[in-house]
Amino acid sequence: MAKKEKLYKDLPRPKLTRAQIAEVYRRLSVERPAPETELDYVNPYTLVVAVALSAQATDIGVNRATKDLFRLADTPEKMLSLGEDVVRDHIKTIGLYRNKAKNVIKLSQMLVDEFDSEVPQTRDALVRLPGVGRKTANVVLNEVFGQPTMAVDTHIFRVSNRTGIAPGKDPLEVELNLLRVTPDEYLKGAHHWILLHGRYICKARTPECYACPIQDICRYRSKTPAP
Repeated sequence: MAKKEKLYKDLPRPKLTRAQIAEVYRRLSVERPAPETELDYVNPYTLVVAVALSAQATDIGVNRATKDLFRLADTPEKMLSLGEDVVRDHIKTIGLYRNKAKNVIKLSQMLVDEFDSEVPQTRDALVRLPGVGRKTANVVLNEVFGQPTMAVDTHIFRVSNRTGIAPGKDPLEVELNLLRVTPDEYLKGAHHWILLHGRYICKARTPECYACPIQDICRYRSKTPAP
């Protein structure tokens, strides 16, 4: 059995046909032809920092916190020169800011020491950085390096299960399932399309099914009527 087949063979089956999944992506791509992260950044390094800070925080909150920080420090060396105390003061409005400030300094030091101050372009290398997990690595690889990765956050996990596109009991299962079923032509933007759909339409508590472009395909049973 091929390596890819072994990887996918035990995953839950999608509840939609391949044609339906392709149509979902087609419609979402029409809604947002050029999807991109809503985090503000100026280069790969600042995106790594921004995504690491976004855990248990909103993009709006992170952007507010990093606006002045990135003006002062847009490289690992500049961030190290600021020091942990100054970084902490800039990001104290977001959750877990003390630990995140420590990680920003640690990951900056590792980039300087081991990667010649350059953000690595592989997941294995990225997840070695303090505060950088698989989701953060996938965002960076997709956003700045153009790799077809799936960064499964709560929005993508919810939409994938709710619609039936890519069911899974945990983020890794959903990620692998999405990679399996997403047509090649939609792989680059798929992460953003599903995330933004979950953020603005397929919301956790009260999904706006009445405004959803894929409501006729979606397998969610308790569709929300128009107000």
